[in-house]
Amino acid sequence: MRIRQSYKHTVLAAYVGYITQAIINNFLPLLLLTFQSTWEIPLSKLTLLISINFAVQLTVDLICAKVVDRIGYRPCIVTAHILAAIGLAGLGIFPFVLPDPYVGILLSIIIYAVGGGITEVLISPIVEACPTENKESAMELLHSFYCWGHVFVILASTAFFALVGIDNWRILAGLWALVPLFNAVYFMLVPIRQLNEAADGEQIPTRKLFCMPLFWLFVILMLCAGASEQAMSQWASAFAEAGLGVSKTVGDLAGPCMFAILMGLSRLVSSRLTLKYDQGKLMVGSCVLCMISYLLAALSPWPVLSLVGCGLCGLSVGMMWPGTFSLASVACRGGGTALFAFLALAGDLGCMSGPAVVGLLSEQFSGDMKPALLFAIVFPLLLGLGLLLYRRTTKKISK
Repeated sequence: MRIRQSYKHTVLAAYVGYITQAIINNFLPLLLLTFQSTWEIPLSKLTLLISINFAVQLTVDLICAKVVDRIGYRPCIVTAHILAAIGLAGLGIFPFVLPDPYVGILLSIIIYAVGGGITEVLISPIVEACPTENKESAMELLHSFYCWGHVFVILASTAFFALVGIDNWRILAGLWALVPLFNAVYFMLVPIRQLNEAADGEQIPTRKLFCMPLFWLFVILMLCAGASEQAMSQWASAFAEAGLGVSKTVGDLAGPCMFAILMGLSRLVSSRLTLKYDQGKLMVGSCVLCMISYLLAALSPWPVLSLVGCGLCGLSVGMMWPGTFSLASVACRGGGTALFAFLALAGDLGCMSGPAVVGLLSEQFSGDMKPALLFAIVFPLLLGLGLLLYRRTTKKISK
């Protein structure tokens, strides 16, 4: 059966894996106000759920670095998708059967966050280990599917709520659960190689990896990539609402949705550009464009130009995360799954710290986000400087 032999199916399963990741991270925030009105849960407790989701994924990233290679990619990735399906379906069940609805929601999140953490760690190594050419291009295209998944979740959920009613959100939770359930079966069938097999068994021990200066440079780059992306993305809806004076629904579509579409287009275009041009140079250019976008959003006296800055940011950050993965896999060849796990951990830390810095600084300026976003320019600046340092270092080594 061809599905068991073709690595094209493996890559397709990885694409669906990132769509699953997008569902896990972006479906729950659409329901927070519904949960508040249904069970009278304080909004402070509900927003904590989003942090718990990422905190669990961070913890799983760290654990996966030590155990995934021993267990094997296939059982881990299949289990991850089954947990994601249980968690999403449980979102519409557990709050209604447990004495405390909040505990039911929390239980669902923990279950699918464990699956999401494993998925995040394994998807990139699975594609990297496939015996295919143009790995940089494949990595950019792979990560674009998280963006398309993000857009799809917002558009499909908004359409469902408009046609069927927000009160029937439990049905939608069950429908979303079918995506990881299908992919769990798909991953049971496709061929999967591990990175240590792809590298003919030559793998760098974790302790030796920690002694490599380049490894720590890439950790910093990933942290900056995550912060550059999410510092703007998390505030995109507020920009749209404040700048255009529209409803939250329209604001979500004009803000986060626009950001995700442009980020996805950036990764799609980058997958072609990396076939012809040096990826490091392209990433430095992305950092420059990202700094321009932050300056435009923070300093523009016209709200519409602030939104243009938001969109440009989505376009500029697209290749930062997958590009860093690709460069690290070449520079730290033999790093194996541990390399990808620690880079994912650093990226997630950036995704948490970037918006937090903007939020804390905006409080210091009486809720004005523009000075905070002006400070956030430090993230793409550090990323660009780190890339220049990497290029200088690799040139010296090659000589």
